[in-house]
Amino acid sequence: MTYRWVDHTAEVELHVEAAGLEELFVDALAAFAELVGDSADGAPARHEVEVTAQDLPTLLADWLGELVFLAETEGLVPERASTLELAGTTLRATVEGRHGEPSPIVKAVTYHGLELREDDGVWKARVVLDV
Repeated sequence: MTYRWVDHTAEVELHVEAAGLEELFVDALAAFAELVGDSADGAPARHEVEVTAQDLPTLLADWLGELVFLAETEGLVPERASTLELAGTTLRATVEGRHGEPSPIVKAVTYHGLELREDDGVWKARVVLDV
């Protein structure tokens, strides 16, 4: 798993690198979980997620946007994607975690500087989150 956060004024920038495209989406979930996580001693939670977008970079932004939505509306502190499948620009996943009080740090996922590309067999992404 490879990801890192880059600080911005009122934003944080997530960089993710992975050997495969599905792995990149899983790593993005792990990064988000680290950002909003709490002790999450609550009851286990499981959510089926389906996201469709016009292209892969937008799919990544919308995937993270769905995780933000689940954190805000369901109190979901995600821990993992027990399943994650990509079919073109549609993502289907089962997100597992716990009910808790996720940090409300993320206001929105932006499209500013959004990137997702393959470079010499490595998938690389950059996403900016408004905090």
